[in-house]
Amino acid sequence: MVKLYEGGAYLVNGTEIVADGNDAADAVKSKTGKEVTKESAVKETIAYGILKEHNTSDSMDKLKIKFDKLTSHDITFVGIIQTARASGLEKFPIPYVLTNCHNSLCAVGGTINEDDHMFGLTCAKKYGGIYVPPHQAVIHQFAREMLAGGGRMILGSDSHTRYGALGTMAMGEGGPELVKQLLNQTYDINMPGIVGVYLKGEPVKGVGPQDVALAIIGAVFKNGYVKNKVMEFVGPGVESLSADFRIGIDVMTTETTCLSSIWKTDEKIKEFYDIHGRSEEYKELTPGEVVYYDGMIEVDLSKVKPMIAMPFHPSNTYTIEELNANLTDILEDVEKRAAVSLDGAVEFTLKNKVRNGKFMVDQGIIAGCAGGGFENICAAADILKGSYIGCDEFTLSVYPASTPIYMELMKNGCAAALLETGAVLKTAFCGPCFGAGDTPANHAFSIRHSTRNFPNREGSKLQSGQISSVALMDARSIAATAANKGVLTAATDFDGEIGKYKYHFDSNIYANRVFDSKGTADPSVEIHFGPNIKDWPAMCELPENLVLRVVSEIHDPVTTTDELIPSGETSSYRSNPLGLAEFTLSRKDPNYVPLAKDIQKAQTAVMNGECPVSVKPELQEIMDVIRKAYENVGKGNIGFGSTIFAVKPGDGSAREQAASCQKVLGGWANIANEYATKRYRSNLINWGMLPFLIEEGELPFQNKDYLFLPEIRKAVEEKSDTIKAYVVGKSELKEFTLKLGELTDEERQIILKGCLINYNRV
Repeated sequence: MVKLYEGGAYLVNGTEIVADGNDAADAVKSKTGKEVTKESAVKETIAYGILKEHNTSDSMDKLKIKFDKLTSHDITFVGIIQTARASGLEKFPIPYVLTNCHNSLCAVGGTINEDDHMFGLTCAKKYGGIYVPPHQAVIHQFAREMLAGGGRMILGSDSHTRYGALGTMAMGEGGPELVKQLLNQTYDINMPGIVGVYLKGEPVKGVGPQDVALAIIGAVFKNGYVKNKVMEFVGPGVESLSADFRIGIDVMTTETTCLSSIWKTDEKIKEFYDIHGRSEEYKELTPGEVVYYDGMIEVDLSKVKPMIAMPFHPSNTYTIEELNANLTDILEDVEKRAAVSLDGAVEFTLKNKVRNGKFMVDQGIIAGCAGGGFENICAAADILKGSYIGCDEFTLSVYPASTPIYMELMKNGCAAALLETGAVLKTAFCGPCFGAGDTPANHAFSIRHSTRNFPNREGSKLQSGQISSVALMDARSIAATAANKGVLTAATDFDGEIGKYKYHFDSNIYANRVFDSKGTADPSVEIHFGPNIKDWPAMCELPENLVLRVVSEIHDPVTTTDELIPSGETSSYRSNPLGLAEFTLSRKDPNYVPLAKDIQKAQTAVMNGECPVSVKPELQEIMDVIRKAYENVGKGNIGFGSTIFAVKPGDGSAREQAASCQKVLGGWANIANEYATKRYRSNLINWGMLPFLIEEGELPFQNKDYLFLPEIRKAVEEKSDTIKAYVVGKSELKEFTLKLGELTDEERQIILKGCLINYNRV
């Protein structure tokens, strides 16, 4: 089904793979009659060409990228614009689309959500942007329909910013990276590795894009095969897939921890642009005659079976056939994994879902940027046609990804077919993907064609004793399960016809409802500020010396951004930095916030010109120990704050608030064995936090310990490779070593200034 090559590989004429090895160059020469090198062959990849066109530096090793377009949704754009305004924003220099697909329900905190929407509309008018009202489209579907273009690059403040199937290299990052683009700065990265994804064969009936995506994720996530690299989809199997099918695979590449994705394009992608009235945006993209990839993933589409990603990660994959055949063993394994993910906070089991030897499901959801596509919903309608979901616990909700898709489903009869079964058809909304809607009952099990199934991602709350869980599946198998009244069923068991429906895009709804400034700013417009919208608090520069208190210690194999700052109803407070910060780590470590606030009092005193010991007397003993070895450390040259330790933090969402909330509460650093994603590490840096690394093994400190970092400012300025640190004991300092990893000159300056706002503020 999925094969990973141990090293790199050449691709010849788009169809032949030559694994890297001593005789690889000779083998390529025998096929082409040409001498090739890895260095020259890498330049023949699609990704290299797009990156080169958008790079503004004089080096292809150190890229400085300027994007063509930007996009954000309503739980990120307020913070981004507030940060940019504090840094001197006057107008949006490139097209910037503000969608409203996350806080669409306006269900939390009175006027909070709609105030944010009005903030977005007035900012689009004032600074020259585009505003998409609630329920019109989820962020990524609007981008596919109206923004993507062959050879273009788009940056979005959502982790699933992926439009590679349409020939657009797109990246999801935290808000500060969009702020940089708004201020005419660049996205600075080393040239990423490029991994080929060679598709061959074609899917069997009943297999959908989520099945292919989960098969790939299951093969590459745990070993980091594509971490921070670009996935380039090539091979003859691409031609067997429709545009919608490719899009459905592509959006899930985020869950592999890759940096971005790109696909070769063909007549089917040209047809997509033709249908959407943007034929001029099509560009044929194909790899050169001989290309070299840093790795190769070979996928035989004909061997992919209906898949399921069990709780609590998209990489926890099985075939549905395998799960149904080995229920006891697999459910036992899921429970063991859950004990780690949930820290034993609640009792969790799925064994009670097995009735008469069959696995019973409580809820089905087909939604968002992954599941809400036209073909997915049409296929689900065909599989369900003539069936009923029944009148027991099982429910099914379907969310078309945009109003144009919804309109076409109404016109072609698929909407009626779904409604007749007992399913509920809802408007374009991302809520089911992050816990703002359709939360199942306690201990219920939901199957979803959406993007993630992390703990609490569906809306349950461990701190309140609630637990429900999500498995990821394709819309086709969800429909087959629904037709079977909740008995877990693979769509390959369906023996009826799944039709091919022609899509007709009607742009009138956007023309009539979407505000498009056409890039013209109007400085006279007054921005709408609701009472929840707050400015960022003052943040100081990195001090000469630093005392950190460890305020949380997390030993899970991976810590997600959902655990660092929960989604769901907390998303309504993302326009209020101090309000949102109260939820930091609330579902993972409820003691974090009070401990962070406690040490923050000392830094607040320093910033106010007061003595930190006066507000936190126990610091006197800490300072006495420090001064035994560093007698000159004291007033005017020391700062105080907090840090967390996590093994591998930052998997999942691009949300900058996973870092900024720590900063708002006085965080100066994270300490980790590694960072799960580039974007989380970038978020830390952009908020002036030190992204420390420590070798795996026994930690020299524990939670609530005080750490001392002498001359930390000098170490950052002088680009020190290692950082000297101490655990402050009762009578002495115990030395240990930290590393910062590679930082650009700009990133060092941001950390020294204390945050991106300070760096840019005139």
